[in-house]
Order: sequence, then structure tokens, then C-alpha cells
Amino acid sequence: MIIEPRMRGFICLTAHPDGCAQNVKNQIEYVKSKGTINGPKKVLVIGASTGFGLASRITAAYGSGAATIGVFFEKAPTAGKTASPGWYNSAAFEHEAHEAGLYAKSINGDAFSKEIKERTLATIKADLGQVDLVIYSLASPVRKHPDTEVLHRSTLKPIGGTYTNKTVDFHTGNVSEISIEPATDEDIANTVAVMGGEDWAMWIDALKAENLLAEGAKTVAYSYIGPSLTEAVYRKGTIGRAKDDLEATAFTIADKLKDINGKAYVSVNKALVTQASSAIPVIPLYISLLYKIMKEEGIHEGTIEQIQRLYAERLYTGSDVPVDEQGRIRIDDWEMREDVQAKVAKLWQEATTETLPAIGDLAGYRSDFLSLFGFEIDKVDYQKDANELVEIEGSVE
Repeated sequence: MIIEPRMRGFICLTAHPDGCAQNVKNQIEYVKSKGTINGPKKVLVIGASTGFGLASRITAAYGSGAATIGVFFEKAPTAGKTASPGWYNSAAFEHEAHEAGLYAKSINGDAFSKEIKERTLATIKADLGQVDLVIYSLASPVRKHPDTEVLHRSTLKPIGGTYTNKTVDFHTGNVSEISIEPATDEDIANTVAVMGGEDWAMWIDALKAENLLAEGAKTVAYSYIGPSLTEAVYRKGTIGRAKDDLEATAFTIADKLKDINGKAYVSVNKALVTQASSAIPVIPLYISLLYKIMKEEGIHEGTIEQIQRLYAERLYTGSDVPVDEQGRIRIDDWEMREDVQAKVAKLWQEATTETLPAIGDLAGYRSDFLSLFGFEIDKVDYQKDANELVEIEGSVE
């Protein structure tokens, strides 16, 4: 079938298998071009199918020759209906990894559930024995708690008062003002339950109880801080509370791993176009201005560049991992440079529907957004029939 992007609001309803495959190949080639990293050899990535999780899996496999198990929750294709992009990404990664002689298996299901944890643990036990790196990169809006069975839904809201600022519709380029009502205590609690550190700790506890963590194992979860421009809706909002909880959990986990000389870190990453960030008001406008400046400065990075640098220059240098005063790895260092943020703040004041095409990089934002779904990727013929019925070779049932 001929597959075209079909948009509804902040989401694309279709994905292109060949485009997703090419996107994965491009990331693999980037990691290979940067040389070998003396890094992990047996890796579990929870949330492995898109964004930072996918980049983490690719970097481990092609930077360090690691065997990888990926856990994710993606929609399979049916005749005439495409899969979710993460399905195609994972299918492409596994195909490439197997061709390269690398171990790769995938587990598709709800990572919050006991069933998927048990299936993952059984796979590690049978195939790898232990893992030496666990990446936690889940970005779900909903979590069914495995013990209480309560369904928690996260929200994107400020805390303490209504928040009003500029935002942009990245489809039309229309800059407008948006107001977001403040969160309730229940909103905050639900967002922390979904996006905080409890599930990360549950995974590590389960792995450790079964002796599946190698001596010196590391675990890393991903976070974001961002500038004062976005803090009301992000770092000081409901998501920020969840990120605070996630970051506090790193210390709890680190204590539990001391007997195996293990480490737990939160890596604060750069603002990037993801399915999640596209839905957060204000963020698309901020990113379009940020991209313009960082590209002009020659310091722009996508997900694969960020994660390759995280592995090569932070996690696996052979010396202590550098962290900030809160114990966090800062790979957002280029974004948060004072000169970069000063320029963004100046452009923010000037940003209107009329000025944005000149002062921002909305075209780059749109292109990155479409590429998440396998569209607008070089070397892909979108006029050619594509086979939507792609299987994941190493899927564990």
C-alpha cells in the first residue's frame, strides 16, 4: 500500500515501515562512525522502541557490541493498517542486529505489569544470565498500578495558578496565547504515579531479587529540566513533580545496589522533538527557537547524538561519572549554555506568527516530528508500495 502521513492534532495516525527502517539504519551508521565505546555487554532497555530508549539500544549494540533486550508497548500492523512507529523501529533494529550477529530480543506489552516483568526476567535468566546496564525510558500517559490495579493518568498542568504564555501550532505555524488551568492534588499524585520513579524501582528490585544484575551494573533513567521559560508548565508543573520523584528514586536505587558495586543515575537530556514533547503546550515554540540557535552554533543534537555522547563521554569513560550538585548527569549542557538561553529568551519576545519563519526553525521541527513516524526520510521512495505487515523477528511471546 502507499502510505502517507495522516495527522490528527499532535499525533500522526500512520507510520511508514521503510522510513522507520531507514531512520534506524541512519542512527546505526552514526554510532558506528563514532567508534567503539568500552561500554555495556548485556543491556535491558525499558521503553526501547522510540526516542531516547531506541537510541540507547542502538548505542549499546553498535557502540559496544552489546546483547540487548527491549521492552515496549506498541501496536502491531493489520492488513491495510500500519503499526505504530515503535513497532517498525524495533523490527528494523532487530533485523539489522541479527544481520550483524548481535543478540536482540523484544518483549511487547505493558512494562508496568507484573506479567511483562516476569517474562523479561525469564528471558534474561535463560539467555543472558545477567545484565550490566538497565535503561529506563518509559513515556506513557497511563499506568495501571500492578498492586492496586488503579488506573492513573498523567496531566500536563501548572501547579498553584493558571499559566498563560505563547505556543505554536507546528502544523500551521500559528503563534497564539494559551492558558492552562492549575493541577489539583489528585492530578499531581496521578502524574507522579505514572511518570515518577516507583516503577523504575520495581524493575530494579525484581532484577536484583533474581540475581540478574551483574557486579558493577548501572541503571539510568531520563529526565529534563529546561529553562525558566518553560518551567511553569514543565519543571514546576505536574511533570516536574514526577521528575523530582524519579530523581529522588535514583538515590534509593543506588543504595540498594551498593552490595554489587552498582550505580543508579538520572541523565538530564536536551529538549527534542518527541511524541510526548509535541503534546506539551509552549514546548514546540521553545524547541523551534532553540533549534535555530543550536544549529547556527553547530551544537545541535538529535536523540542518537545525545545518547552516543552520554555513553562515550559520561557513563563509560573509565573514570567516575561526572554529575551536578543534585547527583544528575547533565547531557543538556549545550542547551543550557548561558549564551544559548539568552538568545532564546530574546527571540521568544519577538516570536509571532509573522516572525517565526525567520527567527525559528519550525521547518526543522515539523521534519523531525514527521521523521518520528518514518516520513520525510532521505533515501525512501514514498511513491512505492510499502508492506505494512512487518514482523519483529526476535519477539518473545
